[in-house]
Amino acid sequence: MKVSVGAATDIGQVREGNEDSFLVVAPLYAVADGMGGHRGGEVASSLALETVQGMFERKEGSLADQVVEANRAVFDRSQNDRSVSGMGTTLTAALVEGSRVHLVHVGDSRAYLLRGDELAQLTEDHTLVHRMVMEGEISQEEAETHPHRSILTRALGVDQSVQVDESDVETAAGDRLLLCTDGLTGMVPEGQIREILLESADPQEAVEKLVKVANRAGGIDNITAVILDFSEDGSGPGPTKRSDITVVGAPIPEPLAEASTARGPSTSSPAARPATGTRPEALRRSSPSVGRKVGIWAGVTLAIVALAMVGLRLYLDTQWFVGVSNGRVAIFRGVPTEVGGFELHSVVVETSIPAKEAQALALYRDLPDGITTDDRTGAETIVESIRDDVARFEQPTS
Repeated sequence: MKVSVGAATDIGQVREGNEDSFLVVAPLYAVADGMGGHRGGEVASSLALETVQGMFERKEGSLADQVVEANRAVFDRSQNDRSVSGMGTTLTAALVEGSRVHLVHVGDSRAYLLRGDELAQLTEDHTLVHRMVMEGEISQEEAETHPHRSILTRALGVDQSVQVDESDVETAAGDRLLLCTDGLTGMVPEGQIREILLESADPQEAVEKLVKVANRAGGIDNITAVILDFSEDGSGPGPTKRSDITVVGAPIPEPLAEASTARGPSTSSPAARPATGTRPEALRRSSPSVGRKVGIWAGVTLAIVALAMVGLRLYLDTQWFVGVSNGRVAIFRGVPTEVGGFELHSVVVETSIPAKEAQALALYRDLPDGITTDDRTGAETIVESIRDDVARFEQPTS
C-alpha cells in the first residue's frame, strides 16, 4: 500500500505559542497537544514525540511501549523541573504496516477514517464529558457545549503510569486517515471536516484548508492535522514534497522564498532600498495634495484600529474561563492569553480554593492554561466542581 502525506500545524488566533507537535517519519505518524502553560505544553508534546521517535528508530519495544516510555519521560521532567511542573500532553499515533494501521492513543486528539463518503472516529476521547456521555448523564449534543469539555481524564505525563488505547485498522485503496488535535475538532464540526476531506484530493491542500477553516471559526487553540492517503502501489498521487520531513514541536519549514514573502521584503531586497543615485532632495519633495492624502489615510487607519479595539473589547466581555490567580482558583472574563505584554483577561472572582490542590488532580492539571466556558454561570459551575473534587480527594488528617 502506498501512502501520501500532508501535514500542517498552526498557532491559531488566541494562543501565545504553539504547544502542539507532530511527527512524520514514515511509516510512523503522530500528533500531540501539550498542556501546562505555554512553555510546559511545548516541552511536553515535543519530549513525548522525541521519545517515541528515538525508540522507534532504535527498534526498542512496541509502539505502545514507546508511548509508555514517553509518559515516563514527561512525568520525570515535570517532577524535576519546576518551570514545567504539572505539564502533560495528548498523543495519537499511527504505524502503517502494509495495509494495516496500528493506532495508539491517549487524550482527546483524534484519529478519523474517511472511506467512501463516510467519516468515522477511530479513537475515544479521554475527557470528563465523554465519560458523562457514556454513562448516560448527558447527550452528545450537550457534550459539545458542556463547560467541562476541555477536562482530560487521561494524558501523558500527569501520573507515573498511563493506560494506552490500542487498535488496528485494515485499510483499502482510496482510504484517507486523519490525525488531529482538538484545536481542529473543537472549531470545525465533523460534517464540515468530512466535506473538506472529500473535496480536497491533495493531502497537503486538505490539511491546509482544515487549518484555515479552524482559524476562521475562531482559532482559540493550536491546530494540527496529519493526513495519510492510501493507494495501490504505483498508483495515485505520490507523497507531497515535504511529507518525509520529521517535525516535532514546530511547523513544516517553508521554502526560503515563501518564508521571506510571508514576512515582507528583507532589508537586502532591492524593493526595500532607495534606487542607487537618488538624491535626498528628490526624496523630500512632495506636493500639498500628497500631504492631504497621507493625512486622510492616517485618519482612516486610526478609525479602523479604533473599531477593531472596540470589537475586541466586546468580544472579550463575552468570554469566560477558570484559571489561577495568586495561587488560587479564580474566574476570569476574557481569554487566557496576552498579546504584546497586555493580558486579554481580568479576574472577576478569586476563590479560596488553593490551585495546587486542584492541580494535584489529573482532571485539573491544565488549570493554569485556563478552562474555557460559555458564560459566568458555566465558570461558576466549574469552580463548584473543582471545590467538590478537591474536598472528595482530600486525605483525612489523623
